[in-house]
Amino acid sequence: MLEIHRRTGYLLLATLVAQVILISAQVRTSSGTRVLQAVTFGVFSQVQLGTAWVFGGVRSVWDGYVGLRGAHQENLQLRQALAQVQVKLLEQHARTQRAAELEKLLDLRQQMPLRTVGASVIARDAVGLFQTVTIDKGSSSGLRKDMAVISPEGVVGRIVEPPPLYAAKVQLLIDKEAGAGAIIERSGVGGVVMGQDRDGEPPLELQFVSNLSDAKVGDRLVTSGLDSIFPRGITIGTLAKVDKGVGLYKRIMVTPAVDFAAVGAVLVVLDPPQTTGPSPTGGAPATATGTVLRPGTPTARPATPPAATGGTPAPASPTSPAVRPAEPRPAPLRPAPARPTPAPTESTLPPTPTQSPAPAPPAPEAEPAPSPQPPGRRR
Repeated sequence: MLEIHRRTGYLLLATLVAQVILISAQVRTSSGTRVLQAVTFGVFSQVQLGTAWVFGGVRSVWDGYVGLRGAHQENLQLRQALAQVQVKLLEQHARTQRAAELEKLLDLRQQMPLRTVGASVIARDAVGLFQTVTIDKGSSSGLRKDMAVISPEGVVGRIVEPPPLYAAKVQLLIDKEAGAGAIIERSGVGGVVMGQDRDGEPPLELQFVSNLSDAKVGDRLVTSGLDSIFPRGITIGTLAKVDKGVGLYKRIMVTPAVDFAAVGAVLVVLDPPQTTGPSPTGGAPATATGTVLRPGTPTARPATPPAATGGTPAPASPTSPAVRPAEPRPAPLRPAPARPTPAPTESTLPPTPTQSPAPAPPAPEAEPAPSPQPPGRRR
């Protein structure tokens, strides 16, 4: 009996649902859409939304974790390409700097009247105890020990060892064992600039400058050429600190004009330094000094034999040395200065007709000079 009631209830429910569906299929909403169609679309849209959310989550998990290997490889390739571009950019920048440095070096070489050889720095001191560099030119290019090495900015150093064929070691000016003759361009005060390694101070020091000399901060320091190594007038640096010393000399620190950590191209001066005349770099000319003969220096005079002039030789001066007739003498460099005429004595008076001339005393290890004879008289 219970089963008959259940079946009747199920049948009634199915009939009601069928009637609702039929009615909703016939009834339209205000927008003109059937109610059954709207309800069906709403239900299935929610099912589709849930299905899309599930599949979207699965896809994001796949792309974020499973497909990460491909993105990692692509990222590595992009990084390598970026690194190659950066390396090429650095190479172009280095070439540009190298070209500008070589252009300055060429201008300096054309301005200098001295013979020079261009060289490149190929190595530096690996130990760090000495401030030295190695250049790619050696004795095959005419380089020798103690030749000056300069750059467009100023003094670099000197060659310290006899160079081999294709390389040379250069001692930088900032080395504590290096030094150069220097002069303050404004005041003309000279001294010796040397390297020093005290922390917190410039790497150069100007020594042997009197406390009474004129030296100010900012003065330009150039080479004097008196050290027989560096040409005169090459820039060394500027005075950075001027203090009165404890003794007789000032304490002067110098900031170098050359950046020794970045120097790459240099010029080696083949000619000896110039101490007079115009400066190789256009500085103020120095005062020329001539050769001065000391008092009492004998002046060379040509010996004129009697047969060449046909006359009688002049009497020999008491102060001039005896000269052999057959020995040639060099031509005088310049006219001899006038000498005062000595007072006549018995040995210098000309002989009278009744007095025979006294023979001249013989010179040591030389033939005696012939005694003069008065014209028209023979012994």
